[in-house]
Amino acid sequence: MNGNQPVILGELPSLSRLYINAAAAAARRRVLGSHTGNTLPSLTHEVRGVLPDVRNLTAYQHLVGEPASDILPAGFIHALAFPVALSVMNREDFPLPLLGMVHLKNSVQQRVAVEFNQALDIRSWTENLRGHRSGTQVDVIAEARVSGSTEPAWTGVSTYLAKGVFLPGVDKPLPPSETTEEFLAPNPTAVWQLGVDTGRMYAAVSGDFNPIHLSTISAKALGMRRSIAHGMYLASRALAEVGVPRLDPFTWDVSFEAPVYLPAKVALNIEAVKSNSGAYSGSGSDPGVWERAEYVAWNPRSGRRHFSGSVTAA
Repeated sequence: MNGNQPVILGELPSLSRLYINAAAAAARRRVLGSHTGNTLPSLTHEVRGVLPDVRNLTAYQHLVGEPASDILPAGFIHALAFPVALSVMNREDFPLPLLGMVHLKNSVQQRVAVEFNQALDIRSWTENLRGHRSGTQVDVIAEARVSGSTEPAWTGVSTYLAKGVFLPGVDKPLPPSETTEEFLAPNPTAVWQLGVDTGRMYAAVSGDFNPIHLSTISAKALGMRRSIAHGMYLASRALAEVGVPRLDPFTWDVSFEAPVYLPAKVALNIEAVKSNSGAYSGSGSDPGVWERAEYVAWNPRSGRRHFSGSVTAA
């Protein structure tokens, strides 16, 4: 249980305003050459009584391939909680620059199904500031509780890397990793064609208008050669392909390796274990029969792996 002092926000923060603030903070750091220390804020940001927008939910379901349902997909709850999480990372006493952070991995525990008409209390805080061979990483935790409940229905842990930022006093960067085993692409169970507007379309339903996702021009301004797809759009689409049972608890993990530059073709493979007949390849869209599904996505032309993860029934 998080013991940080709570800061109650009156409403969900504006993501566009947070990104503007982050750009201003980055400019100040460039001019002053300073940072805000090497400790994390001992505060939790919370917004109470958040009600999902039904039209936005429908648009999200359509975009990522989720079937129409009154139950909120786990990725949609992540999008609801994201402004609260970003507001913590946007604080003056947060020691890492928000812009340019790399999303390394995400882990979600979906304990209780949440319906679209249930108000949520959403809170977020940061933990585990630590070194990385390429900079400094941090975990950003978000929780969503049905209003009136004391236990979280959904918990997400997002790990981010501030590339090239080495804070004094933070544990030394890890040594370079050993050469990993070469990735051999399996037979795809799905192939996605992602248009150049994929980032803008996901931004419209998630509210995440990070410039690296919107256009080549805005992405180049932040050091990318082209715009890239949102990591959580890709992970959420893979989750939809797995097809989790609507009312059962599960754990959803994803690790991001290489960005998907838009437009793109992405190959996906799902390997699931069914409770009644062993392993099989393909979509897990038949609910209630699988225990664990592992997925991996890659560039079918270069063979480079983009992301991988698993969904495990609790």
